[in-house]
Amino acid sequence: MFVTRLISGIVLLILAVGVMSLGNIWLCVPLFAISLIAYRELTKALKCFGEGQKHNALEMTGYLGIAAYYICAWLVAIWNKDSVLLLACIMLTFMAQMLVYVVTFPKFHAGQVLAAFFSFIYAPVMLSFVFLTRELRSGIGIYVVWLILISSWGCDTCAYAVGILIGKHKIFPVLSPKKSLEGCIGGVAGSALIGWLYGNFYLKEAILPAGTVNLSVGVSIAVICAIGAVMSMVGDLAASAIKRNNDIKDYGKLIPGHGGIMDRFDSMIVTAPMTYFLALLLLG
Repeated sequence: MFVTRLISGIVLLILAVGVMSLGNIWLCVPLFAISLIAYRELTKALKCFGEGQKHNALEMTGYLGIAAYYICAWLVAIWNKDSVLLLACIMLTFMAQMLVYVVTFPKFHAGQVLAAFFSFIYAPVMLSFVFLTRELRSGIGIYVVWLILISSWGCDTCAYAVGILIGKHKIFPVLSPKKSLEGCIGGVAGSALIGWLYGNFYLKEAILPAGTVNLSVGVSIAVICAIGAVMSMVGDLAASAIKRNNDIKDYGKLIPGHGGIMDRFDSMIVTAPMTYFLALLLLG
């Protein structure tokens, strides 16, 4: 099991580095595919279907919304247009699902509509910030996008290592019995340290004119990674809470040793938008 999980993790890391390096359509399309699967996993977990149903109009509306959203995200990136198109897609998807609710009443309960829209925001929209970060107009995206990996998968690795070595105090005994306070602190501190090293010794040289001294770049990156690491743990725990609420072990079986898309990308989903907004705020 451990070997399978390790091999899957390495393959995913290689694929992630590849598509994030290329950016543009090469990143947008894989994220679109991942979002479709994650949306399906969430709607299934949250029971957006009636008894015996495999698909329904509410879910199909969400798929159409995801397709429209990612097309607009790509167009916004290549045309350097304002992101109001993305907000329009989000609102139109919500209104379309409300329309399905009204037209087919009483086929769906209000809770199913809310769960379907929550699933749309939670996975597809939040994951899209990986692409939006990579395509930041200032050209800094190619450097900043790696902070998402540092904050999510880097935090996971550091937290696991510290937790195994010195973890004693359980911080979420019901929700995640294996997580320790020491591991959480180690994950945040480790991400911040990796971020500082990356920002101070590489990113600063990449984004600043030769000979310019700016000690705040490394600190800013460390802050972004530390906050992103905290949010990555929130994302991990939130995904676990949904599983426990609905008595499921994994969201799927797509990734050997990990489960579904939501099982592997749960931390990155939340870290991506946080990285995007903090980069705009702290790095301009």
